[in-house]
Amino acid sequence: MTGRFRLVALAPDHDRAAFDCGSDPLDKYLREQASQDMRRRTSVCYVAIDEATNAIAGYYTLAASSVPLTDLSEAMAKKLPRYPLVPVARVGRLAVSVAFQKRQLGAALLWDAGLRAMQSGMGVFALVVDAKDKTAASFYKHHGFVSFSSNPLAYVLPIATLAKTK
Repeated sequence: MTGRFRLVALAPDHDRAAFDCGSDPLDKYLREQASQDMRRRTSVCYVAIDEATNAIAGYYTLAASSVPLTDLSEAMAKKLPRYPLVPVARVGRLAVSVAFQKRQLGAALLWDAGLRAMQSGMGVFALVVDAKDKTAASFYKHHGFVSFSSNPLAYVLPIATLAKTK
């Protein structure tokens, strides 16, 4: 990753208006909804701030969630207690500003999400994502996520896999 970034929770003084990742729904979410979700404690939005310009270079959201045990592969499920739901951390949104794309920032944001989930002190089995399209799906697969459930764009990465690469 080139450039220097600091990864922090979204704050009121961060300039969200200039953020443009090329996806209107993701841009609009950061501008209009992320702070509300944080106030309601339904998710946390972390932003990568470019040290040189103080611009938001990228962001992701992280929330507690669960998935049905029956949605996981047999290999994953056999390692888990037989509870109907498995606790996970959900990366709800992940976006990189057009000005900062092609610098591995998306991978760094994903890695940070995994570390935060691992260090949260909460029991979570995996990171899960719902890719918005085939391009996003390819990104997640490249980073070790595997599909699960009947949703073809749902992906999971066990925290144990992250812990091995730490």
